[in-house]
Amino acid sequence: MPDLLPRLGRLGALVLLLGLGSLGRTWAQGKFMTRGGHISFFSASIMEDIEARNDKVAAVFDLTTGQIAFSVPIHEFQFKRTLMQEHFNENYMESDKFPKATFSGQLTNAAQVLKQLPSATQNVEVEGQLTMHGVTHKVLVTGTLQMRDGQLVAFAYFNIAPADFSIDIPLLVREHIAKSVSVRVNLTCDAVTPALVSQP
Repeated sequence: MPDLLPRLGRLGALVLLLGLGSLGRTWAQGKFMTRGGHISFFSASIMEDIEARNDKVAAVFDLTTGQIAFSVPIHEFQFKRTLMQEHFNENYMESDKFPKATFSGQLTNAAQVLKQLPSATQNVEVEGQLTMHGVTHKVLVTGTLQMRDGQLVAFAYFNIAPADFSIDIPLLVREHIAKSVSVRVNLTCDAVTPALVSQP
């Protein structure tokens, strides 16, 4: 499986280029990007459910190769309660030290998706590396892809365990919080011209 981690350093430059030129709408190129993707998470708790959303996800899709990468700024997660948001950033995620979560991976069924995607929504499976809180784990995520008005729309739903990423939950509340967190990702990506994609 091609490893996109070395290329993630270019993600910010690629996303910046989106604001500097017009975006193509051609499906044939197979390359799509967004800098306004949505991600949210939810965790049930006896004391209080924990949920937040983030609308600043930057993502890159190359459907000609089946490669996918996205970056999530941790500080951009918004909670209903300010105190909960502070605890999330300072005590749990240490977002000053680990400002981003990243994912890089590849469609396991890329050939089938490329063949069927222009005409129908496709169930997809993505295998890759999720890095969060300074820890990287291999994950397998299922979701859907569809073409809608020239845009690539992606959806995924999966669970992660904070303990897998060395995120410490205080002993006082540990037994009252679910061991896993449900994550939803929604991305609506514009087609990108070849000139933009080839920039360093």
